[in-house]
Amino acid sequence: MRKDRPVLTVVLWLLLSLATLFPIYWLFVISVKPAVDLFSTPSLILDQAFWGNYAKVLTDDTLRRYMINSVIISSGNALLVTVLAFMACYALSRYDLAGKENIFFWTITNRMAPAAVFLLPFFLLFTQVFVIGEFRLYDSRIGMILLYCTFNLPFAIWTLRPTIDGIPKELDEAATVDGASTWQVIREVVFPLARPGLAVTLILTWVFAWNEFLLAATLTSFNARTITTGLSEYVTTTGTEWGMMASVAIITLIPALIVFAVVQRHIVAGLTFGAVKE
Repeated sequence: MRKDRPVLTVVLWLLLSLATLFPIYWLFVISVKPAVDLFSTPSLILDQAFWGNYAKVLTDDTLRRYMINSVIISSGNALLVTVLAFMACYALSRYDLAGKENIFFWTITNRMAPAAVFLLPFFLLFTQVFVIGEFRLYDSRIGMILLYCTFNLPFAIWTLRPTIDGIPKELDEAATVDGASTWQVIREVVFPLARPGLAVTLILTWVFAWNEFLLAATLTSFNARTITTGLSEYVTTTGTEWGMMASVAIITLIPALIVFAVVQRHIVAGLTFGAVKE
């Protein structure tokens, strides 16, 4: 039985990998089929690729604008959330704040509520309260970046805090004795050691902002509309353009895969950093 365990483990992981990758493969098959073939007998084998759907998508100026909006909003939110979460976790870890555990728990409760609960309050704030002359947060990139902080910042604090707690305070004290200021300690000591956790926090918040649909569909109309909301435009009264929708979905996977590939070596280290203490 012990000799068979490695084989069973490999088989199990192979089955899990196939189950995970099959929806992506099926999505790709749909994206490279003409509309006529989609409603014929379904086939898992791709006989001939039809790239017309991708040609229409890549030459669509509206979708290109949606893609740029998604990149700007997701990247801006991920950077802002990561910086704020880093400073918040440093304060919770290094300073004896009264009720800091209650503060930490309170930030997590903000993430527990469903996004639909906030739709009406945010819509009123964006359209009637935060209005300065011609500028308003509704249908603006800045508005969406700030909006996603409401949901991503609590998660980022929860994810990053074990990393900051895992960095010994003695290193801060040693740097302070050598004459370093608080900002120098953060920049020269804590930040380099926290890079794995920061990378994980950055990628996860980026993916959350990239994939978000409900808030973007409600609080944007055109100027700040994201690529995920653009998928809904293929559902019309005359029918659903499944091939076009599938091709856009495949394209939206590419930036996420690139980001994962760039920070891949930090992900495992960041998720396990601070989990075990001597």
